[in-house]
Amino acid sequence: MTGSKDDLPADGLEALQTPCLVLDEGKLAANLAGMRAQVDRHGVTFRPHLKTAKSIDVALMAMTGPGGPATVSTLKEAEYFAERGVRDLTYAVGIAPHKLDRVGAIRRRFGADLAVILDSLGQAEAVSEWSRRTGDRLPVFIEVDPDGHRSGVKPGDADLLRGIGERIAAGASLRGVLLHAGESYGLSDPEALAEAAEGERAAAVQAAETLRGAGLPCPVVSVGSTPTARHARHLDGITEVRAGVYMFGDLVQAGIGSCAVDDIAVSVLATVIGHRPDKGWIITDAGWMAMSRDRGTAAQAVDQGYGLVCDRAGRPFEDLIVAQANQEHGVLALRKGSGARRPDLPIGTLVRILPNHACATAAQYDRYHVIGRDGRLEGEWPRINGW
Repeated sequence: MTGSKDDLPADGLEALQTPCLVLDEGKLAANLAGMRAQVDRHGVTFRPHLKTAKSIDVALMAMTGPGGPATVSTLKEAEYFAERGVRDLTYAVGIAPHKLDRVGAIRRRFGADLAVILDSLGQAEAVSEWSRRTGDRLPVFIEVDPDGHRSGVKPGDADLLRGIGERIAAGASLRGVLLHAGESYGLSDPEALAEAAEGERAAAVQAAETLRGAGLPCPVVSVGSTPTARHARHLDGITEVRAGVYMFGDLVQAGIGSCAVDDIAVSVLATVIGHRPDKGWIITDAGWMAMSRDRGTAAQAVDQGYGLVCDRAGRPFEDLIVAQANQEHGVLALRKGSGARRPDLPIGTLVRILPNHACATAAQYDRYHVIGRDGRLEGEWPRINGW
C-alpha cells in the first residue's frame, strides 16, 4: 500500500518497476524436488523441458547435472543452453529441413549432442541426406502420437514406423521414439490422468517394439507431460521422462490437479492504478501484454479469468481475478456469483497475479525477479525468448 517507507513490508518489491515477473525460489525448489522424487521412483532418466524456464539459473537447479540431459523447444534455446555448458539436448519440435544446418552448427561449435525429432518419410529422407552430405550422423527420434493431440506417427502404423526408421538409419542415427500425451491437459480426474499416462506408456512401448522387431535400434523410449509424469502408475519399458511446466506450476495445472495453487512459483507483480466503484473494478498496470492472452482455465471447472490475484506476499484474495484485460490495463473483480468482499486496495498497492499458463506469461519478460526463501527480493535471473 501507499505510505512511508517504514510502513512497507521488508520484501524489497517496492524497488521494482511494474509489471514484472516474480519467481519464488523456495516454491521452485520444492516443485523440482517433488518431480525428481516421482521420476526417481520409477527408475528412469529425467530430461527436464526448459521451454518454460528459458534460464540457465533455473536449468541448473532442474537438471541432474550441469551438462544435462535437457529438452528444448527452440534452436535459440539450444544455442543458449549449449553455450552455457548443457551438452545433452533434445530439440522436441518436428525438424524443418532448412534448420538442419543450424542444428549442425550447434553440434560443432559447442560439442553438443543435440538430437532432433520427426514423423514423416520426407523429413527422414532430408535428415539422412544431410547427415551423409555433412558426415554428421544426426541423432533422431521418431515422434509417436499417443492420443491424437498433435503430431506423430500412430503407434499401430507399423509400416510407416519401419519406413521412417529405415530411412533414418540409412544416413543418420535412430535414437528412439518420443511421445507427448497432450490430451492430458484436458483432464482433471486422477484416475483419468493415470489412464492417460498408461496410454502414453503403452503407445511408446508398442512403437519401440515395432522398430526393434524390424531390426532397427531403439535405445531411448521417451515420454512426457507434467500431468502424466505426475500420475503414472509405472513406467515399464520407458527409459526417460520429460516435463517442463511442473517447475513453476500455473492455474491450468492446478485445475488439472498436477499442482496446488500454493505451489505456483511464478507471478506477475502489478500496481493498482485506479478504481471503478460503480462497476466493482480495481484497475492495475498489468494487462494482456503482461499476462498473455491465454485463457486456459475457461474450459475448466474454475475459470480464473486472466489470472488469480494475490497480495504482495503471494496469498490469494478470495475470488479476486483479472476479469478483463486490455493491452496495458488489468481489470480486477470478484468472480461472478462470489459472496466474498472486494478487498480495499488503494492506488499504489502492489499485487501479485498467478498466471493461467506459465509458459505464455513468462514469454512476455526477459528476466525473473527472484524472491528468496526468506521472502525478500534477492536478485535477477535472465531469461531468453525467440526462436
